[in-house]
Amino acid sequence: MRILVTNDDGIYSPGISALARIASKFGEVVVVAPDVEQSSMGHAVTHSRPLSCKKSPIEFPGIEAYRVNGTPADCVALGTHLRNNIQVVLSGINMGPNLGNSMWHSGTLAAAKQAVLFGKKGIAFSTPVGNSEPDFDVLTPYVEQTLELLLKDPGEIALYNVNYPPQPQGIRWTRQSVRFYDGRIQPGKDPMGRKHYWFTVSPLEPADKGTDRWAVENDFVSITPLRLDLTDEGLLKQLTDADS
Repeated sequence: MRILVTNDDGIYSPGISALARIASKFGEVVVVAPDVEQSSMGHAVTHSRPLSCKKSPIEFPGIEAYRVNGTPADCVALGTHLRNNIQVVLSGINMGPNLGNSMWHSGTLAAAKQAVLFGKKGIAFSTPVGNSEPDFDVLTPYVEQTLELLLKDPGEIALYNVNYPPQPQGIRWTRQSVRFYDGRIQPGKDPMGRKHYWFTVSPLEPADKGTDRWAVENDFVSITPLRLDLTDEGLLKQLTDADS
């Protein structure tokens, strides 16, 4: 199996190093990641300038690794071009969760979506970050279990979003948590007295049982199968029935 590993935290992230190491147990791995952090970049693609691809400045033992001056989606496009027999794209392990509505702007998930647009399997991996880095030794057996579940058919075209709590107690299949958020602008000043602004959000409703956020809050690994088709089938049926 040929596996492309990427992320949105950049080539220097310990999360991508951990994921590449674990993925190498399942196939031949190549790493193609952004040269700088691209968090919350969403599915942006670079079309107004050329991309460059250079050898990684840090070593991934036994694995070819490259850095790209572009977005996570760019890395998937370039990586699958350079290795045209890639079967699976793994994105992460992101330093921070990608749960519920954060899927809309996640660069981590966008890389997995780009894989599906190219007719390949895409899997995004994330975990919360506190005052210290995640303990990837604790997460490793659960990442391995997840890959064993999701890589049974490497030729399957499918999209999965996976989130790990800091101390997993099991694995759950989940749906996306869809909640309203209190989005606000927090003004501040830099050391020179110049105004700047932070965009912050906080959830307004508790997570429903069976959702990705509920699972992680209760120490379960969350695996959410997704699709690229955003069509609201129920509303579409109402509208077409009303016209007929």
